[in-house]
Amino acid sequence: MPYGLYISAEGAQAQTRRLEAIANNLANVDTPGFKRDLAVCQARYAEAVEQGLKAPGTGALEDIGGGVLVRQTKTDFSAGPLKHTQNPADVAIEGDAFFQVRKGDETFLTRAGNFRLTTAGNLVTQQGYSVLSETGAPIIIRPDSGPWEITGAGAVRQRDGDAQNFALVKPDSLGDLVKVGENLFRSATAPRPIAPNERKVATGYLELSTVKPTVEMNAMIEASRLVEANINLMKAQDQMLGSLIGRVLRA
Repeated sequence: MPYGLYISAEGAQAQTRRLEAIANNLANVDTPGFKRDLAVCQARYAEAVEQGLKAPGTGALEDIGGGVLVRQTKTDFSAGPLKHTQNPADVAIEGDAFFQVRKGDETFLTRAGNFRLTTAGNLVTQQGYSVLSETGAPIIIRPDSGPWEITGAGAVRQRDGDAQNFALVKPDSLGDLVKVGENLFRSATAPRPIAPNERKVATGYLELSTVKPTVEMNAMIEASRLVEANINLMKAQDQMLGSLIGRVLRA
């Protein structure tokens, strides 16, 4: 394939992947605790350099560059704004910790604090996954133990029952976290509990999505135009190649 077509195809593919990340962000603009994704683009070496046939920076014909590619998709873990909902089951973490929840036999992390109570008194996520205490057990609010509240230190307290502290944890590095869907993260390393003086939550508040619709829409328009530009370049080069072959055959 002609090198120009190859570079244009790489550019269209990279911008398509960027569009996918932007579309996912926009789909979660109203998802509590959602963290936006960023498609990180990087200049690509020429094919000869990628295969080790030439050294980069030589200025040779085989070192003219290989277009652009999406090296990785990174998550922006910056804190989202808080919204006062007055719902006693809504909790927002003040800081960079995460809640722990159990889905099946696995434990995941989340920043979404829009919890709800089941008829049996279990505190669960909107998908029905158990919210865990610092002991690793599901948090249960017993109807026969009187009124309940969530304290600013992240504990569920009832008048006639013991306090149950939320499992508020941090991974060793945010780079250890991988999105698994449903606003959950899997940690590659065992997360550690945060220090008692760092346990701060806001009851009756929700951390909103970090997605800014205006920013994402502008990025979507930009990426769409870049996809279109690369496709038009591919069409132009294909027409030029066809015209050249036609002339050679006529000659």
